[in-house]
Amino acid sequence: MKEAMRVVDKKFEEREYFIVDVASAASAMNEAFKVFKPHLEVDMISTEGRVVIGSLKGNIQGLGKDIVVATLSAAGFQVLDLGVDVPPERFVDSAEEEKAQIIAISISVRETVPLLGEVMNYIRQRKLVDKVKTVIGGQAVSEQTCKEYGIDAYAKDAWDCVKQIRRLLAC
Repeated sequence: MKEAMRVVDKKFEEREYFIVDVASAASAMNEAFKVFKPHLEVDMISTEGRVVIGSLKGNIQGLGKDIVVATLSAAGFQVLDLGVDVPPERFVDSAEEEKAQIIAISISVRETVPLLGEVMNYIRQRKLVDKVKTVIGGQAVSEQTCKEYGIDAYAKDAWDCVKQIRRLLAC
């Protein structure tokens, strides 16, 4: 399944596939994984890393996040999906409990962007800055948002999220 998603990624980069194709492939991989999962013994060492993901408080739409969850899972990450309308402290609590290396936050409502400051404050208060990296995505955020709030990476789409997380984990 990972190889199939690499092919989809390559075709997307070459502009042969569109985001709808990537979303369809990720959804298919996610459904296939649901079938296989009960029959697999997952070796935690073989996973790419642990990611906590959700849509920030005030964001009740989860379609983009769901595509990212499916894509990350298909790429080999262990993903904990917190859902939508997630309070800032829950991201950090969950990352700490799950020993996640990445907090991924989806933001589609511009008015909730300032809550990123709270997420980053919780990370600093718990002395997790060197242990947990952050990535954001969604229509209400940009590279500029990363700079403004001290976020580690911005992902423009699901496959860019995979790439950004791999880059952050390599640091």
